[in-house]
Amino acid sequence: MMNAAISRRGFLKSGALAAGCAMAGAAAPAAAEAVPETGRPSPVRLGLASYTFRNFTRAQTIGAMQQLGLSDINCKDAKDHLPMDEAGEATALADYAANGIRVHAVGTVSFTKDEDDDIRAKFEYAKRAGVKVIVAGDPAPTTLPRLERFVKEYDIRIAIHNHGPEDKIWPSPYDVLKAVANMDPRLGCCIDIGHACRAGTNVPQAIRDAGPRLFNMHAKDLADLSNKDSQVAVGRGLMPMRAIFESLIAINYPGFVDLEYEIHGDDPMPGVIESFGFMRGVLRGMGYLYAGSQQVSESAG
Repeated sequence: MMNAAISRRGFLKSGALAAGCAMAGAAAPAAAEAVPETGRPSPVRLGLASYTFRNFTRAQTIGAMQQLGLSDINCKDAKDHLPMDEAGEATALADYAANGIRVHAVGTVSFTKDEDDDIRAKFEYAKRAGVKVIVAGDPAPTTLPRLERFVKEYDIRIAIHNHGPEDKIWPSPYDVLKAVANMDPRLGCCIDIGHACRAGTNVPQAIRDAGPRLFNMHAKDLADLSNKDSQVAVGRGLMPMRAIFESLIAINYPGFVDLEYEIHGDDPMPGVIESFGFMRGVLRGMGYLYAGSQQVSESAG
């Protein structure tokens, strides 16, 4: 089990591994040939889905983010990460701000009730957090017209999260795109790349097809792109990360790629460090400078 405090020794040990993976990410055949650094900041911005640290407190999650050099988080109401009640949420937001961390999205948030009061409470939760994206886990298609009304009222986007073959409503991003095609443009996708692959989706192409309706992305990797239980640290599996990043750049994606590491819940940090090291290495191999934390313009939401 992971200790309450993340040890410096463990971090440095994992960091060495991450550095090796970063180099591999830039040079591996799957990542294509590296190009000279341009000095330009990466147009792909990396963040953290707080569900990764679902077994750890907000204070521990903040400490992990500081070690990782991350400043942006997609918060879920897990542990005390971002409570739904107003007082608890205010305390959490103050903690993040005091540590230089920005909450850029909330979710996944469940919309199981097609009722104004329930939906309004969740939009108010996002409004208090100052975010422009709600990652929605499981809205029924019949709920979408009501959600559309609140999207227009609050000017907050709904990013419906696909959950793979087990999800009978939203297995793939294409199921989301089909459902919202004629609705307000603030209804769109959170592409979970692992679940999307398991649903038979070509993720780089789905990104291009989603275009401006892509509001968030959850990153993970799989050793077997059809097997949910084969999740590994990003870079150890078959996920085409460079092609994914290229597609994001091609559509001028303004959002975040949030690592959602769902394995080793009691000791996630080694795999998390390795995953970020690999993704940063791929971006460096594409010629971009990725120094760690990056400030986000308000226009990006």
